[in-house]
Amino acid sequence: MRFLFILLLFNFTSIMKTIIDFSENSTISQWKVVNDGVMGGLSKGDFYLDESGNGVFEGKISLENNGGFSSVQYAFEQLQINDFSQFVIRVKGDGKPYQFRVKSTVSDKHSYISTFKTTGEWQTITIAMSSMIPQFRGEKLPMTNYAGDTLEQVTFLFGNKKEETFKLEIDTIIME
Repeated sequence: MRFLFILLLFNFTSIMKTIIDFSENSTISQWKVVNDGVMGGLSKGDFYLDESGNGVFEGKISLENNGGFSSVQYAFEQLQINDFSQFVIRVKGDGKPYQFRVKSTVSDKHSYISTFKTTGEWQTITIAMSSMIPQFRGEKLPMTNYAGDTLEQVTFLFGNKKEETFKLEIDTIIME
């Protein structure tokens, strides 16, 4: 009986919401690649499901025509997320840094960002919502960090001011 009470207590204290959990049956039609071509650049990014069912974001960065980034965005119906304080992402990168970005509303010009470094192995990365800084076109804005009230878009962005290839495999994005 005591074990059951502890188990129930644990379930009530560990509230989580899955934003995405990729599998071979996932649809990726709501994911959109946005390259620096929106500003005249020539970088190329792609997003697809691999044979294991992971989302794969990969491509090549070009610095020509003031380019230098590629991103993949997932927009969805706005969520009320007041009960959550962090994002937990499971990814496998190529040893390079990436940005995880969120928007309260898709129409916001700014995003809230956190940069994380990949190791080449599968990683579980925890990002406190309150640590995500407001940014627009690479410039920090004089606003408060992410309040975590609503969420309508998540984005992964790659751009290191170098001409190089990149690859990030995505398994899950969860809020806790």
